[in-house]
Amino acid sequence: MRLADDLASGWGFARSLAVYYGRPGRAAGERRLYRAFVRPGDLVFDVGAHVGNRTRSLRALGARVVAVEPQPLFADWLERRFGGRSDVVVERCALAAAPGRARLQLSRRHPTLATLDHGWRGRVAEAPGFAHVRWDAEVEVSVETLDSLIARHGRPTFCKLDVEGHEAAVLAGLSQPLPALSFEYTPAVPQVAEACIARLEALGRYRYAASVGESLRLGPWGDAAQIRRWLAGQAPHRPSGDVYARLVGT
Repeated sequence: MRLADDLASGWGFARSLAVYYGRPGRAAGERRLYRAFVRPGDLVFDVGAHVGNRTRSLRALGARVVAVEPQPLFADWLERRFGGRSDVVVERCALAAAPGRARLQLSRRHPTLATLDHGWRGRVAEAPGFAHVRWDAEVEVSVETLDSLIARHGRPTFCKLDVEGHEAAVLAGLSQPLPALSFEYTPAVPQVAEACIARLEALGRYRYAASVGESLRLGPWGDAAQIRRWLAGQAPHRPSGDVYARLVGT
């Protein structure tokens, strides 16, 4: 069984590398997208850094990056990939509303879907796009908050959140508005995106735009009511994507 588990983990790791590093033009698309939010010298948080493709693109724009990744296999990779570089710090932890310890649910063959949110896992498992996914392992991880990371590293100009249904819990650990950020949305679990928007609007007034799937392109900008209507119109079988938020006046 141990050999089978190791093979599944190795296959999942290789698959992630192929998906996020192997597609022609992906890195250029990421740089084009983030150039609207990041300037040389800016501090950026990459929360859910995974294999570090977005950390790589943000570095290429001259940003200083805090790469947050709780999965030991991928945190090891990030430290090998970026170790010794003054512009990248790897934080081996998850984020949530409060610090502590938590059980991270893992899918060995689909490691991009690791999550702390057991309810999210149960809901998306019923969606057509997730029917083939099995969460078959777990690991205890250290948990911090966005506030604690800001206290240690400074306030980021941009923060990317991709933590598989746990985005609202991460934002609950933030007590100040950030100039810009993104969070993943999943049409099959619309309440997560709604909670993210509610939290951001409690901290400040934002404008929002969506990027569908892995298009790396933004739709039109609008206020909270407009992005809520757009999200409500996404059928559960539609692909996940990211909502980008920019603080009004920045």
